[in-house]
Amino acid sequence: MPETPPASSGKRPHVVVVGGGFGGIAAVRKLKRADVDVTLIDRHTYNTFNPLLYQVATASLNPGDITWFLRAIRAKQSNVRFLKGTLKSIDHESRALHLEGAVEVKYDYLVLACGVTANFFGVPGAEEFSMPLYQRSQALQVRDRMFANLEDAAINGQNRDLRIMVVGGGATGVETAGAFAELRNLDMPTTYPELDRERVHITLVEMMPHVLGPFAPKLRDYTVRSLKKRQVDLRLETAVKEVRADGVVVEKDGKEEFLPAGIVVWASGVTTHPTVADWDVPQGRGGRIETDEHRRVKGLDNVFAIGDVSIGPEEMPQLAQPAIQGGKYVAKLIKADLKGRTLKPFTYHDKGTMATIGRSSAVAEIKFLPKLTGFPAWIIWVALHIVTLLGNRNRFATLINLSAKYLVWGSHNAIVGETPLVTADYPFVVEARRAPRATRQSARKDRSSDAER
Repeated sequence: MPETPPASSGKRPHVVVVGGGFGGIAAVRKLKRADVDVTLIDRHTYNTFNPLLYQVATASLNPGDITWFLRAIRAKQSNVRFLKGTLKSIDHESRALHLEGAVEVKYDYLVLACGVTANFFGVPGAEEFSMPLYQRSQALQVRDRMFANLEDAAINGQNRDLRIMVVGGGATGVETAGAFAELRNLDMPTTYPELDRERVHITLVEMMPHVLGPFAPKLRDYTVRSLKKRQVDLRLETAVKEVRADGVVVEKDGKEEFLPAGIVVWASGVTTHPTVADWDVPQGRGGRIETDEHRRVKGLDNVFAIGDVSIGPEEMPQLAQPAIQGGKYVAKLIKADLKGRTLKPFTYHDKGTMATIGRSSAVAEIKFLPKLTGFPAWIIWVALHIVTLLGNRNRFATLINLSAKYLVWGSHNAIVGETPLVTADYPFVVEARRAPRATRQSARKDRSSDAER
């Protein structure tokens, strides 16, 4: 089995960070001046800014606006190297990682920051027929399928009812549903005049009696009003029982109902990647790796877990800030350990959270500020997300594209890609399938006669 060398050929301690997300990048950067060699491992060559994936799915941003080349980290940090790979197993006794392709990586310190994936909660058909939003490729699939089916409906189905369903009333679900609704309300009357906007339905399904569960009741109520103002079909206290190729079976008050839908976006929770079970680490709720108060994996020396993949004594939300703070803390802990010192237990400093519903509409709970709604919360949301992006080019491109989308009111220019053929497996049409050929030919003759007259 070939062994991959560390970042330099020296004898310095080797720190391996698995995962190039918020936590992994924070840990690597904090080790910039440490007397160590760092290897960053990720299955992708880029970092994805997940909070804006829904903007790619709804054609407001380019995928390149929210992705950052991980190898570019060496531009300002010479003690790090990047390795593209997928972690298969860990030999804790020999301190070795085994990657796909029979690649072995030795470590002195290991930081697991690999993030999570969609949790389908065992709902029949959810994994097969719904579309999560946790990867760049998934956002592009949602976008391209949406436009492909809209184009098909514009030609063949002006008399059809269409539905996009979003499952999950957290921040991702609310933001995605709001963006789809604004695309329908503001853009489609201009770009798709063939389609009746009233027959395009955006449905948000949430099992709990409210959306945005972690937020204050005042902000949750504002969100509901804002969604309804945008004519989102909001279904609270409604459970998803089954996802099919042509719709979703939901249940409320013991009664089941089938909702025809062509696109089902799954935003209903997260879980760890299945491969974590092969790493010989203790797992707790949701499959997350159990850590102590120093973010050290229980029972293992020099192995740490941070971000969404970890669970420690202090309950923390699965957001960017806990991952970033955890990454910085572990890097400090490693530097202290090299000097024979230790640090106080990790403490998460909650800086607040926010979510946007659409243009000039958002909610924000920020430390030392009152609870904000509407335009002030929206401006803070836009500014914070642009600042948090990696790379000045990404910040500038995102600023330009979001300004064109939200500030230039006359712009209806969507960022589009390929438009694959509509198939029977994923019909966007929920009612009135395509008319028989004879009927279509008759309709064309009628239109020709009208034109001649």
